[in-house]
Amino acid sequence: MRVTSGTVSATSDCKASVHDVQRKCNVNLRRSSTENIVSKVSCSLLNVEDGLNDEACELVNGLELSIGEGADSINAYLFTAVKNNNGCGILLLSDIFGFEDSSTREFAYRVACNGYNVLVPDLFRGDPWAKDRPKIIFEQWIARQDPQRVAKDIAASTKWMVDEFVAAGISKKLGIIGFCYGGGRVIEVLARDQGACFGIGISFYGTRMDPSLASQIMVPVLFISGDNDPLCPISVLKDIGTTIGRGSQVVVFGERGHGFAHRPASPEEDGDAEQAFMTMRNFLYDGLVINN
Repeated sequence: MRVTSGTVSATSDCKASVHDVQRKCNVNLRRSSTENIVSKVSCSLLNVEDGLNDEACELVNGLELSIGEGADSINAYLFTAVKNNNGCGILLLSDIFGFEDSSTREFAYRVACNGYNVLVPDLFRGDPWAKDRPKIIFEQWIARQDPQRVAKDIAASTKWMVDEFVAAGISKKLGIIGFCYGGGRVIEVLARDQGACFGIGISFYGTRMDPSLASQIMVPVLFISGDNDPLCPISVLKDIGTTIGRGSQVVVFGERGHGFAHRPASPEEDGDAEQAFMTMRNFLYDGLVINN
């Protein structure tokens, strides 16, 4: 396991990578609860190194869909790269604000913009946490999110992706990314999966993680967090990463709190969010695209 601290050192390996390209996506987000949508994302390459396709990251399709039938069906959103699709599927687990949240969808668009097929399921069955809710009822709300039901919905989403991408011979393994609440579920999913479907995992400042599950994880995991995040203790991440091994990494950004990578709140956080994205992108490319 590699442990990296600080913004500069967190990207030192990225700068040496031949596929290190800074991409900036202008996202035109449209959503509907009643009909399928095709959404376009136009991206401009800011810094293209030799050997890369300069037409990459040009177009992404977005599609709302329902997985399963009847009372067991769950809503999800699928983002697919058009011109530069590498055939790899990514399951993205949202934070407590749900799969329709603009920050989560914009991040998913950016991942798809780099060639992936990204599925974002509704983990909360239409009842995500809202910022205007009193914090005093948060524990009541989270208690209603039955862990077994959430695990079942994630399993259904995984099966859908396996049928779409793995069984079709497009991709050998899937990747999984999670933020906050979803980042904690990444550990549970990979422990249950035992390397059957997922080839790599990425957890952004995961919450409510169970360190005892680490020994059951059979694939490398990238952990990204800030050292000023009380919801995701760095010591816990390091212990989990050490137990998993297998090329896992813990990347720590100094003076950053919870949610900085997908919800940057200042110009300084914008810079670290970009570095975190590049670190994630390179980890995905090395572990999923090259080895897939």
